[in-house]
Amino acid sequence: MEHALGLVMISAAGIALAVWLIAKVGLHPFVGLLTAAMAIGLTAGVAPPDVATAIEKGFSDILKGTGLVVALGLGLGAMLQISGGAQALAMKVLSLTGQRYATLGALLAALLVGLPLFFETGVVLLMPIIVAGVAVMEDRQGLRLRVILSALAGLSVLHALLPPHPGPLIALRDLQAPLLRTMMLGAVAAVPTALIAGPLLARYTTRGVVAQEAVLSLPDTTRSVSVGAAAAVLLFPIVLIALGAALPLMGGMDPHAAAWMHLLAEPPVALLLANLFGLIMLFGRDVMQQDLQDEIWSSTVLPAGGMILSIGAGGSLKQVLVSAGLPDVVTQFASVSALSPIIIAWLVAVAIRVGTGSATVATITASGIMSGMVAAGGGVGAVVDPSLLVLAIGAGSVFFSHVNDPGFWLVKSYMGTSTSDTFRTWSMLETAISVVGLAMVLLLDLMSGG
Repeated sequence: MEHALGLVMISAAGIALAVWLIAKVGLHPFVGLLTAAMAIGLTAGVAPPDVATAIEKGFSDILKGTGLVVALGLGLGAMLQISGGAQALAMKVLSLTGQRYATLGALLAALLVGLPLFFETGVVLLMPIIVAGVAVMEDRQGLRLRVILSALAGLSVLHALLPPHPGPLIALRDLQAPLLRTMMLGAVAAVPTALIAGPLLARYTTRGVVAQEAVLSLPDTTRSVSVGAAAAVLLFPIVLIALGAALPLMGGMDPHAAAWMHLLAEPPVALLLANLFGLIMLFGRDVMQQDLQDEIWSSTVLPAGGMILSIGAGGSLKQVLVSAGLPDVVTQFASVSALSPIIIAWLVAVAIRVGTGSATVATITASGIMSGMVAAGGGVGAVVDPSLLVLAIGAGSVFFSHVNDPGFWLVKSYMGTSTSDTFRTWSMLETAISVVGLAMVLLLDLMSGG
């Protein structure tokens, strides 16, 4: 027991070190997380050569598939931005809903545009469009701010609950959860969660909030593309992944054809094909222009570098915690605790999210810790659907965004609110997504007889 308590305290202190290095010293998360991983490993008594091995293993393991998903997702987002496809989709949805249902329109636009995008990329891509769309609206009772918060709710819910977003995809692989089932359950949980945390909650959190009108420009593009073409490109990888995941439900399929379908449905392959499809659908003959190609891939590579390094460092931190024995401690706690494994998974993700400020790091670390419980014979894996654990971790990973989360400052700049009002609106939105998401997962567990 003393060893377990000591390991928990060392892990907490290491995560606190990462927070201090990133938030106070100003180090890049890549360096801060690697430093914390090394400090935890050495302090917890892991042999020095094993610490180095764990750091390298965690970094490489997490990026084997996720690095490709991040880079290709950013490529797809860059194409939609440069072609004007994202703007066309968002404006079409807002025009259909009108001012009366503008919050629902913004939520729907975010759910559509945000499907292949990292949260921060979705914010940068969609927010100028949403702000421009609401600028002409009469701002009765803070309507403009409610519309912006509704769009943010859609982006954040996707990031937390729906594969093939990198966070849920990482948890899915660590916990060996089936992709199609996780996508279906995630969609069931995501819709009511987004409605409650977005349009409904914003009615109350925006009261009395004064937001400066943000001076923002639309994505820099003179191109235009049809809504149908943009929607086809956006949905292309989702359809491929869903079809591949549904293969086990289809009987009598030719084995050779099934093997090809499985290949096409792998998220990196589906996204690669979506990139190629997007080049043709969104740009046509212009795709041969070297300037256009340079614009697309420079817009992809620059943000991808920092994201991939941070995710890899998060994988290193997770692997060091695993090597130090933290999953065994959590498993022992679960065996004597009356708490549901779903709640334990959520609490672990919440603690890491609040400490590090990163939803992706929280997901990576929590799924690594919980994987030990799933692997335990007769343990959690026999009681709880791994897909529900993936969703619980995703819900916990977005709990209470605050000053150590880069997304907090990004959102603040787009909303035009003070720091205190950003806490009141954005931080409350993220907390609501986390809590309502957990409630939805528990409800799904109850309905499945868990």
